[in-house]
Amino acid sequence: MADPQAALKAFQPRHKFFVGIDSDGCAFDTMEIKHKECFCPNTVEHWGLQAVSKMAREAFEFVNLYSKWRGTNRWPALKMVFDLLRERPEVHKRTAKAPEGKIIQAFIDSGFKTSDAGLWKFITEAQHPDDPAYQKELQTMWNWTTGINATIARMVHDVPPFPGVRESLEKLSSVADMICVSATPVDALRREWEEHDIARYAAVICGQEQGRKDEHLALAAKGKYPSHRILMIGDAPGDLKAARANAALFFPVNPGHEERSWQLFLEEAADRFLAEQYAGHYEAKLMNEFESYLPSTPPWKH
Repeated sequence: MADPQAALKAFQPRHKFFVGIDSDGCAFDTMEIKHKECFCPNTVEHWGLQAVSKMAREAFEFVNLYSKWRGTNRWPALKMVFDLLRERPEVHKRTAKAPEGKIIQAFIDSGFKTSDAGLWKFITEAQHPDDPAYQKELQTMWNWTTGINATIARMVHDVPPFPGVRESLEKLSSVADMICVSATPVDALRREWEEHDIARYAAVICGQEQGRKDEHLALAAKGKYPSHRILMIGDAPGDLKAARANAALFFPVNPGHEERSWQLFLEEAADRFLAEQYAGHYEAKLMNEFESYLPSTPPWKH
């Protein structure tokens, strides 16, 4: 079987600088349509949340779009949505029952990658009880994730990169090596990047099949460039965590203010990075603003 990380391991620098770029919600304005029109409806349908669909949508959007958990892998995010729903009195008043997600947690803790391929291995290779309810939940997990992928493939198209993205990639192309660093399935990433003719700027397009974002950066950049010449661009705390795990710098694309962020990068931040004047006070100022957009308490708890 071919090593999905082979291109990352073989990657060699061509320029002095390295930039990793997240895709959904960072390069492309796809977070809203994917989560609101693809992820959430499939969650309500497959997990039987019709009676509490309003609360399910609120919890789903909080976790995946409007909190410090924005950008979390779909499986831990789903478990968190279920946990939030079980805490809400409104759910209990409707005699509805949110799933506990014990098998989802078992999958997360199993050591298998939290990808479709990892789930299939978990289903087919791990030891499971011969219990109809357990087997039904495994099937629901598979139907949910593949249903999301099918809905995205059908619905998400003609969504261009944010203004400023193409110009920024063009600006960096002669001085920095770039890769796409994402937790999205790689087929969807290639489709989107090729559809809008920006795949040519990325030496490698990495999705969930290539591992976690911190792994992408570690394999492609760590030890191959000085840390002050490695930059991760992202819109979620997971992107920041991946950067810090590799001692890299981070440029935040602020949720809800993406166009302004890319304009700032194009006109100012990119030049600071290339002049090696980005680290320190300038980056810290951007981090403070970024964190202000990502609360940890759901609005219904205020």
